[in-house]
Amino acid sequence: MPKNIGIIGLGYVGLTLTAALARAGHTVHAVDVQPDVVDELARGRTHIYEPGVDEVLRRYAGTRILVGRQLPRDGLDAAVICVSTPVDPLTHEPDLRNVAAATADVAEWCAPGTLVVVRSTVPIGACRRVVLPILAATWETPLLAMAPERTIQGQALRELVELPQIVGGLDDGSVAAAVEVFGQLANVVVPVSSLEVAEMVKLANNCHTDLIYAFGNEVALIAERHGIDPLELIHAANVGYPRPDLSRPGYVGGGCLSKDPYLMLASSAGEGTFLIDRARELNEHLPLHVARQVVELLAERHGSTAGKRLAVLGWAYKGTPPTDDMRGTPIATMIPVFREAGLTVLGHDPMVTPEVIRAFGGEPISLEKAFSDSDAVLVVTDHPDYRALRVEDVVTYGQPELVYDSWRVLNEKALTAAGIRYAGLGYRVGAPA
Repeated sequence: MPKNIGIIGLGYVGLTLTAALARAGHTVHAVDVQPDVVDELARGRTHIYEPGVDEVLRRYAGTRILVGRQLPRDGLDAAVICVSTPVDPLTHEPDLRNVAAATADVAEWCAPGTLVVVRSTVPIGACRRVVLPILAATWETPLLAMAPERTIQGQALRELVELPQIVGGLDDGSVAAAVEVFGQLANVVVPVSSLEVAEMVKLANNCHTDLIYAFGNEVALIAERHGIDPLELIHAANVGYPRPDLSRPGYVGGGCLSKDPYLMLASSAGEGTFLIDRARELNEHLPLHVARQVVELLAERHGSTAGKRLAVLGWAYKGTPPTDDMRGTPIATMIPVFREAGLTVLGHDPMVTPEVIRAFGGEPISLEKAFSDSDAVLVVTDHPDYRALRVEDVVTYGQPELVYDSWRVLNEKALTAAGIRYAGLGYRVGAPA
């Protein structure tokens, strides 16, 4: 039967879950501490880009989706905590104050017996160590579950239904209540034996992804030193071979992959890890490596890069599926290198607003002018617009003089035929004749 569910925190995780639950027939009381976010959502307008969410919000705002700044006093079957869990940018220590504050609000506003679900990604043991004591101080027998979010941006509404939902609980009653909630949303629910198992599932999934991408990047960097095309190498290694595929090289950012390895490291009980920290170090180094490569390639011809114009295509952290999310974006690491080299940075992204591009240090430019009015072009994401670009339509002979195509989505032959030097991740070729 339909339930009344509270959602605390309306970022990507909370808002997509709100939309999915409303679409499944539940009434959702969605709250956030940011007044501008609440006001926009109450009017049926979203503050993030996620396909399908706008339509659900417009359809159910004021009926199945009730947006405000505080949960209702009673009547909730479940309260789901979806607040951010950042890490310190210098120490990488987790900051769980948002989780603690949200839990305190739930304990104050919700009736005992309300199922509390932690959806935020947390270090192993955080539900029992941080959340449970706050609930237990007010409620005699809390119902507490952990149900990690594992969707990918760009297809979250589909994956909330199609991906198995992992549920761990404080006790059998907590697990049963959480299975009932998520069983009315997803095709498959997987109960696990504890809160800690559920917490670690999310961390393990994302750390594994980070490791896979890091190995592809390591292979590309080694190939670069030997003049080997990494894409040729990776294709040859994978074709017809039954063991796990090698990953293509690429940037690894976003709100999860740039943070969750540090949550896993914080869960290692002071023992450290052998792989996770090094994989993260390599993936965080890659944008710096590319920025230095671009400056070096420009300097090979001119000696100095001061005053040169660099057009950067792709400012969000990824291009496919498209997103406007700037968390963990490669450009944040690259900009200081470009500034030090005296480059004027121009920016284009089909999803990112001109205001955001300016805030990160670029001057917005059209896609056509990125090629006609710059000395070099750096493609950072594989957005479909860049994949579909006809090079012949945007370049003239020798302009720009360099294209660094991180994802190798442009037509290399057409660019080199136009007298333009072409390079990519792990791939440097000589200047065209």
